[in-house]
Amino acid sequence: MGIEQRVAVVTGGSRGIGLATVRELLAEGWAVINADLEAGGEGQFVRTDVSDRASVERLFAGLERVDALVNNAARNIRAPFLETAVADVEKVWAVSLWGVFHCTQLAARRMTEGGSIVMVSSVHAERAYANSTAYNGAKAAVNQMARTWAHELAPRRIRVNCVEPGWTDTPGERAFFSEEQIREQGTRLPWGRLAEPVEIARAVSYLVSERASYVTGSVLKVDGGLTLP
Repeated sequence: MGIEQRVAVVTGGSRGIGLATVRELLAEGWAVINADLEAGGEGQFVRTDVSDRASVERLFAGLERVDALVNNAARNIRAPFLETAVADVEKVWAVSLWGVFHCTQLAARRMTEGGSIVMVSSVHAERAYANSTAYNGAKAAVNQMARTWAHELAPRRIRVNCVEPGWTDTPGERAFFSEEQIREQGTRLPWGRLAEPVEIARAVSYLVSERASYVTGSVLKVDGGLTLP
């Protein structure tokens, strides 16, 4: 990476929305660090467990500069509330909530000349989908933390924003739905299909760029009208 090249860290950048974001930022001239548990895709891979504070500390200690952070890594375990195991809630929150906290705090401490932080949140932050207690709660908390951090970090010229994807066609969806279900239910959405990962990535790339230089504390929906009445 060049001395003056902007550096972006993307968590969970080996597949799905994360991989599309890595590719989008690379195309725009960023040096991109893919912080994930498993290698894949593009960018400079750094094995990182965002749920482990020490792992995240090693990630940022090894970087000369940090200009942008994309908190994309997440985990979801679905079950009816009355049958949800405490251990499963802890696993979801370890990545989807605590992972965001660890990465944001450590990245912001390195952004001595300003920067941009984007949360890949979800429509689950405001819609109470059944069987998703842990994930719904984590995403709602992420949105509120992002607003808090946007307020606190404004004097340091660090912008903090959220992207709320709707139902997106990623490999992770195959853990909960069959191909037939995805095709059939996609036609029932207002836009008639699921989002493609690149469509979410484009929103992320906008928010980390200077095109969004006066945008902070915002939530950008990219849901094809899913949350409309």
